Amino acid sequence: MRTPEQSKPAGKQIFIVEDHPIFRLGMTELINDEPDLTVCGDADTVKGALSAIAALSPDLVIADISLREGDGIELIKTLQQQHPGLPVLVLSMHDEGLFAERALSAGAKGYIMKQEAMESVVTAARQVLAGKIYLNDRMKEHILANLSLPRQDRDLSPMARLTDRELEVFSLIGQGLSTRAIAERLNLSVKTIGTHRERIKVKLRLKNANELLRHAVNWRRTGQNNGTDTDM
Repeated sequence: MRTPEQSKPAGKQIFIVEDHPIFRLGMTELINDEPDLTVCGDADTVKGALSAIAALSPDLVIADISLREGDGIELIKTLQQQHPGLPVLVLSMHDEGLFAERALSAGAKGYIMKQEAMESVVTAARQVLAGKIYLNDRMKEHILANLSLPRQDRDLSPMARLTDRELEVFSLIGQGLSTRAIAERLNLSVKTIGTHRERIKVKLRLKNANELLRHAVNWRRTGQNNGTDTDM
């Protein structure tokens, strides 16, 4: 994690939360090439990010959804509580159809797929810093189409039916964490995590714990599977 500089550089200050060091370095170099934008710090965990953001007071946070220690959606919610008005731009390897609406509902001001990041991140950052929402045209059409329908009529995949907490638990299962380890990570009881696991299995039509683990690991690895096919 980068620490505060002695003197604050010129330009809008951007903080990056990303647990892949090579991708984080590439984003930093790309942003620092812009005359009006500067990366003032970075972190690879939610805890490290919250501490550094409090010290650095950036103008914008660019955050991944999936982090080695923590969850990007929960980070967004916490930032909105601790730093009202601080804009967050989300980067994710996961399908925008599943996460973009969740991120916006949590308080994010934009969403970019990592495949598009190098081409779009500077444009997106400037748009969010200007007080606007950034989504690609495909996602705008998807959200507008969904908003025009009653929720019960929306075309939701089984993964999209998971709550934010269930999706967080599912992601942690995909990292190989046990029920007890997940409970400790989220500061919840083992019984509560067990309940989440059962609800996830029902919503994804998974028969047992082995299918749940296999599905979660595959989803975490690919970052693209929104379906319920368990023949992986």
